[in-house]
Amino acid sequence: MQQARRDSVFANRNFRLLFGGSTISMLGDQFTLVALPWLVLKLTGDPAALGIVLATMALPRAAFMLIGGAVVDRLSPRKVLLAARGTNALLVALLAVLVLLGAIHMWLVYLIALGIGLSTAFAYPAGSAILPQLVKPDQLQPANALVMGMRQLSMFVGPALAGVVISVGAHGAHTQGLQDAGGLGLAFGIDAISFAFSLGSLLLIRIHSDFHPKAVVGGVLSNVASGVRAIWADLPLRAFILYAAVVSVFVGGPLQVGLPVLADTRMDLGAASLGILMTANGGGMLIGSALSGLAGRFVRGRLGLMVLTIDSLVGLALAALALAHSTITGAILLAGTGVFGGIAQIAIVSWIQRRVAPEMMGRTMSVLMFTFMGLGPLSAALAGSLLKVISLPNLFVGAGLLLTAIALGCMSSPALRSIGAARVEAAPAG
Repeated sequence: MQQARRDSVFANRNFRLLFGGSTISMLGDQFTLVALPWLVLKLTGDPAALGIVLATMALPRAAFMLIGGAVVDRLSPRKVLLAARGTNALLVALLAVLVLLGAIHMWLVYLIALGIGLSTAFAYPAGSAILPQLVKPDQLQPANALVMGMRQLSMFVGPALAGVVISVGAHGAHTQGLQDAGGLGLAFGIDAISFAFSLGSLLLIRIHSDFHPKAVVGGVLSNVASGVRAIWADLPLRAFILYAAVVSVFVGGPLQVGLPVLADTRMDLGAASLGILMTANGGGMLIGSALSGLAGRFVRGRLGLMVLTIDSLVGLALAALALAHSTITGAILLAGTGVFGGIAQIAIVSWIQRRVAPEMMGRTMSVLMFTFMGLGPLSAALAGSLLKVISLPNLFVGAGLLLTAIALGCMSSPALRSIGAARVEAAPAG
């Protein structure tokens, strides 16, 4: 029993601090994820404007994500994460104040979105690179399951709470014609407060690179180039990242714009419908996170084939959203996609963390996240414009069937099918 407690990741003080602070912060993040698209739609009534806001966040994130990964590899990921999350906290707090004071305008939304995108370009690779320095290599799978499982739990609870918080302002006074202003400001304020817990935990954490700084070799841009070359030389890793980039461009963007518009135009509960849809997806991913270990043992060396099969099924479910007119139907479909997504996400991230050398972790994770966080929202801008000439059902059908076709077509790739083997052990815990 004592040995089991010592082997638990919760026996690690640094992991407990990271887990606790991140849990509260992740819950707060869900309030902004619901409130920001709702704010844009209420200010403009234009899906294209929502796409532009998402692209405004994505442009600096895409431009600086790889540089952020190189900076993480040169410095301590804890220090980089501390600076990035501190910046995010200030920006979200500013957004809350502007909304509550009735001083919010779209040009300010664009400016704040630009700042958030820039800070997250450094936060995402730092957050992914810090875990291998906190726990032992054989604890990466359960540690990832706990962190990602809690993220999905926050996605399960947070959006519904956010939808309720925003909705309480629906019948109150409107600020400069902005419906739900009080609820929106409160939602942003909750997220800003939640950042304080994450910042506090990061101040107390100590990791390997805090005490053993890396020798700086070359410039930041040359570090980026060497990271890209290392990924390109790893055939299975290269194949997966290219696949993920294609999926993100052709599918991720339409979904980011499509779901808020679906809730606003076809569902019956307004902002609460968007919260419920996101909650259902988060709940499904939570279940998928819990099942990831079992699925990993079942597929063993066939991780790539599992991911492609999952994506082909998820595509069909997304296409079925075109037929959804009720919140319950949409929630059921998104919960199903969430289960599959949770299984695949933990398996892939744990495989990469075991496979990649520690000194390349920040750059590798930055390239992976670039495919989702950088490219997806860029295509959201195009999707918002497409909704001016095609219907919302056609957008969902096109995105879903395209995902299924891409996944099925990639099953003929030996490099993707071979994903599943570790190549380089991660660094020992600091």
